[in-house]
Amino acid sequence: MAKPSILVIDDEPLMREYVEEAMVRAGYGVDSASTGAEGVALFEQKGHDLVITDLKMQPMDGLETARRLFSLQRDLPLIVMTAYGTIETAVEALKEGAADYILKPFAPDALELAVSRALDRARLSRENQYLRGEIHHRYHTMVGGSPAMRTVHEQIRKVADSRATVLIRGETGTGKELVAHALHHASPRRDNAFIKVNCAALSAGILESELFGHEKGSFTGAHERKVGRFELADGGSLLLDEVSEIGVDLQPKLLRALQEREFERVGGVQTISVDTRIVATSNRNLEQAVEKGTFRHDLFFRLNVISISLPPLRERREDIPVLMDHFLGRFAKENGRRIKGFSDKARKLLIEYDWPGNVRELQNAIERAVVLSNDPILEPPLFQLSHGLAMATGGTPQFKAGMTVADMEKELILQTLAHCGQNRTRAAELLGISIRTLRNKLKEYGVSSPGADSDSEE
Repeated sequence: MAKPSILVIDDEPLMREYVEEAMVRAGYGVDSASTGAEGVALFEQKGHDLVITDLKMQPMDGLETARRLFSLQRDLPLIVMTAYGTIETAVEALKEGAADYILKPFAPDALELAVSRALDRARLSRENQYLRGEIHHRYHTMVGGSPAMRTVHEQIRKVADSRATVLIRGETGTGKELVAHALHHASPRRDNAFIKVNCAALSAGILESELFGHEKGSFTGAHERKVGRFELADGGSLLLDEVSEIGVDLQPKLLRALQEREFERVGGVQTISVDTRIVATSNRNLEQAVEKGTFRHDLFFRLNVISISLPPLRERREDIPVLMDHFLGRFAKENGRRIKGFSDKARKLLIEYDWPGNVRELQNAIERAVVLSNDPILEPPLFQLSHGLAMATGGTPQFKAGMTVADMEKELILQTLAHCGQNRTRAAELLGISIRTLRNKLKEYGVSSPGADSDSEE
């Protein structure tokens, strides 16, 4: 790491050299200037982490020098050196934005302490600004001012400071991971790790090792010790994405880790204690999973200490126009496209569509339209929405009065799969669900498709 750079400005050669030597001995990189104008020019040219300037200088005094420097960098850490008789001027410099002042004569240790404090305050200020920006970014990406989203934002603010486990519930594509990020970055754990694991993407054996780690030689291929996600998130937060997909055999070990905050690595005997805040997400009805016996009721209660429910996009339609404009601006900028907006027909189409894949589906639809468009206005044909599958394939979904929601879901899934030429990955993308969820649904229907389980589709 580069050592901090200090700029010393003083028109008295002996004092300038005295300060230079003190800063060099303290381990800083040092530049110096004999006038205010020279110092401003040098700072403009090289930039410095901190400036030390005398107040009584000619022709431009230290106060004016400070003002010029602050015009270049408002948050610049600056220390003024002053004699006892000019303390009032030093106070004025503090009001202008100086970090501190030091009275002449002073010992090198006193100056070093003042510099160290000023640099530490500047670092903390930058970190706070960064964190505020991160939190703003996380909330900003959850675009929408509907009552439902305002409720979600308020819940995040209320629970972020606690260490309680949070279960974020909602359909696929509603933004559950964004809420998890916002919780972490608004919490006292923000300086520590935010670790996530996709429980739906890993088999039971691999998931156990990912969560808790393993010891060398604990199983074939375990050539060295592996630290698990619980340990990596110690002091921070761990996101269990789609926690409902964890198998029943692994659930007791997860329950113990949540209750006792301790566990053993796979193949290990040492008990490891951690302080990890758990945030979990699920797009399934966990109460039904408990009733079916596929999810432990005690684990559900442990996860469901605090519940945040994200509404589907169709239930907050007033947010759709705002999201449309947000994604249009974002993807137009990212792809260097000059697109002015949506035609009236396209806007009507997107607002009236039910968005089964929620915000993620809307985001993907607009990104695809921006990339494919040759015109400054986006028109309906650019949006390949799933309710247009019947027109695209020449078929008509067999939705009839009296059908159950489950039957309608099955019909839509099978129509989508047919439209995609039995490509499960593409079908899952259009439906806004994970490939594993689609596979489970097809297994439930007793349906198989040629080549569906090929590696290229995973």
